[in-house]
Amino acid sequence: MKILVVEDQALVRGAICSLLSLEDDVQIVGQAENGQVALNMLADLEVDYILTDIEMPIMSGLELAEIVHEKYSHINVMIMTTFSKSGYIKRAMALGVKAFVLKEAPTEYLVNAFTKVKNGERVIDPELALMALDDNDPLSNKERKAIKLAGDGLKTEEIAQTLFLSKGTVRNYLSEAISKLNATNRVDAARIAKQKGWI
Repeated sequence: MKILVVEDQALVRGAICSLLSLEDDVQIVGQAENGQVALNMLADLEVDYILTDIEMPIMSGLELAEIVHEKYSHINVMIMTTFSKSGYIKRAMALGVKAFVLKEAPTEYLVNAFTKVKNGERVIDPELALMALDDNDPLSNKERKAIKLAGDGLKTEEIAQTLFLSKGTVRNYLSEAISKLNATNRVDAARIAKQKGWI
């Protein structure tokens, strides 16, 4: 199994790689500190699995999963995180992620997850699965992108340029998102959506 490990904390990344390397059929072919670095590496690497964190600078694990799902569909993406936000789980599953493992899980659980994924199974902690079922994300993909950029501090005009939309369309998306989340303004909407793991 050729694995690329993506994790922004060097110590954690090193520990994961060391633990996995102890397994007979595991080969760590690369390490990356964020999704963008991982994507750049994929051009030159032969990879079966990407084991990635979610919250990382520059490009998150979910953004990475989305691109890998589109461009490298033969690669299995597995997420390992400390964040058990229900929105993350739902989005990960929608993006074809094969496993969602919490970092506090025992090493055997992680190794076992690779074997299960290899056999065509999906691995998700039952508690996380139940939590995800109970929480529905009301935002559309466009609303999610607009509200995320607003939360990053971008003005309406800048969001419009980034998403190649008109200012009026962006205003509509933002007001829809604010209304759906019962937020007071766009920053509040972004905060709520982030808390839920929807952006």
